[in-house]
This record gives sequence, C-alpha cells and structure tokens, in this order.
Amino acid sequence: MVDLRAKPYCLTDTDIAWVEQTIAAMTDEEKVGQLFFDHSGKASDEQLREMVRKYHLGGYRYNSIPSAQVQHQVRVLQENSRIPMFVACNTETGGNGSGADGTYIGSGIKIGATRKTEYAYMLGRMANEEAAAMGNNMTFAPVCDIFYNWQNTEVVSRCFGNDPQRVAEMSKAYMDGVHALDGYASVAKHFPGNGQDFRDAHTSSNINEFTCDQWMDTYGMVYKTLIDGGIDGIMAGHIMMPKYMREIKPGISDDEMLPATLCPEIMTGLLRDELGFNGMVVTDASHMVGMTNRLSHEETVVASINAGCDMYLFFNEPDEDFGIMLDAYRSGKISESRMNEALTRILGLKAKMGLHKKIPAQIVPAPEVLQEYLGKQEYKNAAAAIAADAITLVKYKDADVLPMTPEKYKRIMIVYVKGAESPMTQLMKVAMGMAAMQTPADILCAKLREKGFDAFIYESPLDKIQKAAREGKKLDFIDAYHAGKASIQEFKEQQDLVISLFDVMSGRPVFGMSKGGGEIPWYVHDVPTIAISVNTPTMLPDIPTVRTYINAYDARPYTMDALINNLMSGPDAFRGQDPIDSFCGLWDTRI
Repeated sequence: MVDLRAKPYCLTDTDIAWVEQTIAAMTDEEKVGQLFFDHSGKASDEQLREMVRKYHLGGYRYNSIPSAQVQHQVRVLQENSRIPMFVACNTETGGNGSGADGTYIGSGIKIGATRKTEYAYMLGRMANEEAAAMGNNMTFAPVCDIFYNWQNTEVVSRCFGNDPQRVAEMSKAYMDGVHALDGYASVAKHFPGNGQDFRDAHTSSNINEFTCDQWMDTYGMVYKTLIDGGIDGIMAGHIMMPKYMREIKPGISDDEMLPATLCPEIMTGLLRDELGFNGMVVTDASHMVGMTNRLSHEETVVASINAGCDMYLFFNEPDEDFGIMLDAYRSGKISESRMNEALTRILGLKAKMGLHKKIPAQIVPAPEVLQEYLGKQEYKNAAAAIAADAITLVKYKDADVLPMTPEKYKRIMIVYVKGAESPMTQLMKVAMGMAAMQTPADILCAKLREKGFDAFIYESPLDKIQKAAREGKKLDFIDAYHAGKASIQEFKEQQDLVISLFDVMSGRPVFGMSKGGGEIPWYVHDVPTIAISVNTPTMLPDIPTVRTYINAYDARPYTMDALINNLMSGPDAFRGQDPIDSFCGLWDTRI
C-alpha cells in the first residue's frame, strides 16, 4: 500500500531494507510510540529522557522557547531515542516558529500581498535553515488554506490569500525552499482546507462547504500541486465536508459527519485514492474541539489512525493515550496491516531525510552552528524587503491626504485600538515577556517624531477614568463624557491628522466610549484620518466610513519604517496588492 520508491520517498533498496528490518524488530510498545508526536516547553533532561524511553516517541514539536534551549533539548531527545525522531516546528513566519529568539521574516498574508513567489521560497529556506540550526528537521508548513470568509480568524494572517492559484504557487515555492535544505521535511496544512467557516477549530466545529467539483477546482488543485511537487507530509485538519460527503455517500446523516481527521472517506478515499498522496499524514492538535466534539476520547484516538492518519499530534495524558493506542493495536481495533502501513510511511520519511544514516551525536548541530545562523543579516534583509513590497493601500477616497509631511500635518494623534484578548493570549504574553514590550503605537509615535512630526498617543476617556480611580480621585466627570459634551471644533484644533492604529490579533476591534471619545473614527469628514492595521487585515467592516485604509500586516520596526516612508512619499509608493478582499464583500466599506 506504500510505494517507498515513489514520491515523496524515492528510497534505494538499502533504505527500504532499513525500514522493513526496523519495523520487524520493533516491540508493540515501540510501534505504538512511533504514532505519537508530543510537545513540551521547559522540560528537564530527565523528563525528556523518560518520555523517549517510556513512550518511544516518533516525533516532538516545540513550544517557542529560547533557541539554545531548543537545541539542547533536541540533543537529549535524539541521543536517547533508538529510532531517530522527527522534530517539528511551526515556521510559518520565520525561525521564530521554532525558537523564541528566531527571526521573524513575514506572514503568509504579508507575502501574498507582494505577489512574489520568490519571497515564499525565501521564507521556506531561511526560516527552516535557522530552525535546522536549533535541531529541527520538519516544518508544519506551508499553510495552504484559502481565505474565503472574512470572518475567519484562524487562518486570515497565516494563508497566502483568497486566490487558489496564488495559494498553490506560493505554497509550492515555500515547500521548494524547505527542500533546498538537506534532510528537512515539509508538512502542508490543513487538509482538506480551512478558510470558509468563521469559527476556529480550536474551540468549535469547522466546516468546508464545497461540493466535490468546487473542492477539486480549488483546495484540490492546491494539494495536487504540492503532491506532484513532492510534499513530504500533510497535516489533517479537524474540518467537516458535509456537501462532499453527501455526494459520495448519499443518505449520510448530520450526526454521522466527522472531521477529516476521523473520516476514512476523506483521509483515505480523497487524499490517498483520488489525489494519490503517498506520504505521511499527521493529525492537527488533538486537544482542538473540532476533533474532540464528535466522539469519545478513546474512540477519537483510535479512529484517527483507522481513518488514514499515520501520526497523532500530542498526548492529552501520556499514560492514558499510549495505553488506548496500545490496547487498540493488541485487540485488533487497529489492524496489523494498518499499523504496518503507518509505520512504513513514518520510517520511510525518516529514511528519506537520512536520519537513519546518522549517529545521534551527528543529528543535532553544534552550538556554534546555532550562533552562525541565529538572526543572520540575510534573514533580516529579506524581512525588510518583504515589508517594503507588501504594505497595501486598500482604500483611498481623499486624494489629497497623502503625502503626509510635517509641513502639512504637524500634530498627529495616534489612536491605538486593540482587540479582545483571551486569557491564554494574555498568559502567553506574560510568559514570553511581551506584556511590557513597546506597543505598535509607541513605535509609530517615536518614529514619526524622528521625522519631525509632533505625534502623540490618544488617551481615551476610559483610560482617564481608570487612572483617576487608581489615584483615588472623584469621578464626577464620567457623566460629562457620557453625555458627549465635547466640542467638535475643539477636537479639530487639537490635531491636524489622526492615525487610527488597529492591532487586533483575531476577531473584532474593541472600542471604548462612543460619546466624548475619539476611539471610533466618527470624525473622518472633520479631520483627515488614516486607518492602519498592523495585524488582522479585515478591519474595514468596523470602520466602513474611513476614507483611507492601509494594511501593514505587522508592526516590526522595519515595517514601520517602510510604512512611514510610503505615507510621506504618497499613494504611488505603496506596492502591495490586496491578497484578500479587505472590503469583505460589503458595499458600505467602499463608500
């Protein structure tokens, strides 16, 4: 059922013999262990050794910790594993997807705005070259989803856009960049395709509504491009396909619908039989509700392998999950042939990567290699070039607003608008030391002052009220704000131009008081106003009447430099092309 001489393996007889002989010599526990990816952050050496020896892990995927720690931990893992391990990372935007101090290069949506596939190639090569120096040998990328629903928050900044052909070309270019590295694997995600449902599979169901023909012309074309190009692995998403399933399985009920990770008709029938994928398949993270809300936990663990997934991403609880899988194999719920097929794909890919030819000490680079590649100037130069080509002037209704110069607009007010942050996002910021970092508004304000503008950051009524409360002052002025007793003329005289700066990671922006405050740009016909998003590029539905709207995609210092250069040069300086429909299909966002 697995052709190790064909793509993506292309193994020699000697390599194939290693795969077959290794499987034949494995214990039941070793076989089951190869099906699991696990992950950890600050684990001790002893904890890592225990995980490998007890569970015989097939792979490991890191949370973002300092790169030196990553490299050390990978070395401990590989030196204690009888069979070399996959060590995967999420290098979707750069080496920062492996180590916390890795180099950010650019998001998928940002590169999509450049229309330059060479940047996608550079991202694939550079991000994973840096990650390889940390000890990684596999990336869970490219993200080859297609952005059809502007309310989708899961992949809006991660995919290359809303055009299937562009997504296919850029995804393949990323993969080719990965394959420029020796012994490094690329795993595309999220099959059969995210980007249609507004919900996030981490917390809810996720649905792809395309029919068979629609899917084959779009997502299917993307995956076929990658398969034909030699993609090593595919990550299965927790995505249901109701219309597709009703076409191939008439009479199926709603209750019988399963996400792709648990559905044989999708993982085996569609991916293997129709598209001809011969490589390794790993599930998306097993804790996501898109997977857990359809069956019991025990049923889910077993069903994922029987559906056609070869590896299961993350233990919920190691002893429990390992025991479930081992019992299923020994009882025949997972057949010998299915186990052998999965192991052949897993070990076949490890052989293709040349892991079986290296002793453990050779698998992980030396510390000095990490220092050579970490934060290379080449990566930083690429990031700056991408930023210069990506920033997109989406909407420009007042032709005389730009260029923005100190002579024209001396006093600039920056209104910093954020989104609602989940408790997990807040916790991650604290853990990564981001809570006290400069905000994008701080960075923009400082850079504008360097250019001669008298820039300042707006303090909202709510900020003033909260500050007064902390200082124990009387709050008699709340009613005045709420009543909206603010002079429009006075507001106009306080600044020459307003920049509404949106920093929303997912979801919608959160505004303060609509009366007496300036958070919402109600004044677009009274004061020149430029709205800029430095994160999620779908802010226009919340500020449809803004006259000038720009997507910068991130707030890195070099991105801010390019943004200010464009603002001061005029509209023709913006080279980015909207990679999605940033107007979000709404007529009022265009007026």
